[in-house]
Amino acid sequence: MQDSPEPTVPTLPGWHHVPQVPIKASPFFSWPPDPKRMVSWVATRWLGIAENVVILGIALICWTWLSPSLETAATLSPGWIIGIWLRNMVLMLMVAGGLHWFFYKRKGQGMRLKYDKRDLMLKGRQFSFGGQVRDNMFWSLTSGVGFWTAYEVLLLWAIGNGWAPVLDFAAHPVWFIAIFLLTPVWISFHFYWVHRALHWGPLYRLAHALHHRNVNVGPWSGLSMHPVEHLIFFSSILIHFLVPAHPLHILFHMQHQSLTAATSHTGFENLLVRDRKQLALGTFHHQMHHRYFEVNYGNLEMPWDKWFGSFHDGTPEAHERLKERRQRRS
Repeated sequence: MQDSPEPTVPTLPGWHHVPQVPIKASPFFSWPPDPKRMVSWVATRWLGIAENVVILGIALICWTWLSPSLETAATLSPGWIIGIWLRNMVLMLMVAGGLHWFFYKRKGQGMRLKYDKRDLMLKGRQFSFGGQVRDNMFWSLTSGVGFWTAYEVLLLWAIGNGWAPVLDFAAHPVWFIAIFLLTPVWISFHFYWVHRALHWGPLYRLAHALHHRNVNVGPWSGLSMHPVEHLIFFSSILIHFLVPAHPLHILFHMQHQSLTAATSHTGFENLLVRDRKQLALGTFHHQMHHRYFEVNYGNLEMPWDKWFGSFHDGTPEAHERLKERRQRRS
């Protein structure tokens, strides 16, 4: 199948594909309220085939068949801990590896909806193992899966021992469901602030610079981080030492952070099936952060970047404002 031509629209220089702009943040933090857009925002993320729905399905499968009972988790033992580590390793290989195979090895979609026309780097002195993909895979599968597993084990062990509050569906059905809806919002809040901290000079040089080796990103780039950054990145789960949660919420939370790190860095806007967009993947909002560095520190669930003046909505006008800010500083 030949690549279809890109539409002719006012666009940013240097990009192969730019999605519909201006990019908009969540309507739940805008004034005046826009109920129609609010309903559309929720429906896009929670109805039909969407990342949140897929991850919730994975979490349900994992809790039903691939996780220890709370009675078992109350006692730390190598058996169930290694089982969780193996399960998380397989999930990361399936998601990040599957996306990389389809988009970059098989080239199943060609260049359609690909943001950056360049391929991933086969060589590069900045990469520890000579090539971008090998470098990204190493950090994702060692430190990434390791800290993901460690935090998950910590919370399950704490809930099993009564040291973290547990939420029961029968007693609190509305709040039980609301936790799933609010988890991406909390992750967004946490991510913005820890990400800004990681751009502080000393912390950037120590840890975050490793993630920013990736100017043009691929699925393995998302969780390719320094161990210090993994420690900070996954710490959002610690909220559940205060906010009651069921183990299913813990799985959803940890898998949301881990697996959407891969999907959001795919480098393609959407998965095409019979030339129709079927699953939103790579976010242009965050891909611009990797190229322009000083914009879009958060994500679109909360408009922190808009409130603090670091939002790039993908339009040429926003890019001119970025260049003006850089000129003023220099």
